[in-house]
Amino acid sequence: MKKLIPSLCVAVTLMMACQSKNTISGTGDSTTTTSSEDITSTQCYQSIKNRDTAIVSLNIENEKVTGSLSYNLFEKDKNNGVVAGIVKGDTIIADYTFQSEGSTSIRQVAWLKQNNQLIEGFGDVEEVDGKTKFKDLGKLNFDKSLVFSKINCK
Repeated sequence: MKKLIPSLCVAVTLMMACQSKNTISGTGDSTTTTSSEDITSTQCYQSIKNRDTAIVSLNIENEKVTGSLSYNLFEKDKNNGVVAGIVKGDTIIADYTFQSEGSTSIRQVAWLKQNNQLIEGFGDVEEVDGKTKFKDLGKLNFDKSLVFSKINCK
């Protein structure tokens, strides 16, 4: 299990390094256009509430999302990890694989995208095959208790 995080980090890094934008060049035409089917974007968001902070960096390609997530909650152990999931309309559903208190855990996360913000969703969870998942994605509560605002990526 301890080898899972470094392996996932390497895999995410390789996936990001291997991404390329497809271009279509017309014969005899010097214009180059980007295919609308292969849109890749990197977006970064930060949440600061009292002494709690969280930062997420997302690489979105079509309907797939990968990236990194870090929570630094006051008087709790900091945890860092990677996210991998899908985009459904204005909602992102992903698995967050992270390291905390010396062990590796996986839990499902969800965000609702509104304007330049991501609002984290919460709901009843259950453990399935060693992973914490939402019981019902349709009953998630996006009550704005944890709001991430868009920032410039570093």
